[in-house]
Amino acid sequence: MSLSIRNASSADAALILHFIRQLAIYEKAEDQVEATPETLAASLFGPGSPARALVCEQDGQAIGFAVYFFNYSTWQAKKGLYLEDLFVLPAARGHGAGKRLLQHLAGIAVAEGCGRFEWSVLDWNQPAIDFYQSIGAKPQSEWVRYRMHGQALRDFAAGGGPG
Repeated sequence: MSLSIRNASSADAALILHFIRQLAIYEKAEDQVEATPETLAASLFGPGSPARALVCEQDGQAIGFAVYFFNYSTWQAKKGLYLEDLFVLPAARGHGAGKRLLQHLAGIAVAEGCGRFEWSVLDWNQPAIDFYQSIGAKPQSEWVRYRMHGQALRDFAAGGGPG
């Protein structure tokens, strides 16, 4: 069995969407996926795209993906690498693909001079939490992540909203 990781291209947009949908099913949020192959191709591979994607293959078959982007730490005065999504097909788990993807991303972070490599995990996803801790990642429990989206975002940007 041979694992390989490659940079994704616009030709992978439908494949990446398939993995995104599989991840959304696992996270019980399939109804929230708005992406299409066209919007993924434009947003991931178009000019000025803030994000990048990787595809993991086992014996030439795509079994997983990762999407990441660079952020910035004012305290470190360095960029960081943020992993937005990582997914490996359930049938392909347990053979090191997830670890290889994370190691590949860590290598990108080091090569790019990043001060941090970060990601989020749902608090109920104990298998992922156990895996992340087994590779030396530490939870940042003192931070609470906030989100504004959809109509609330539009209302607030227009000067409205609660408060």
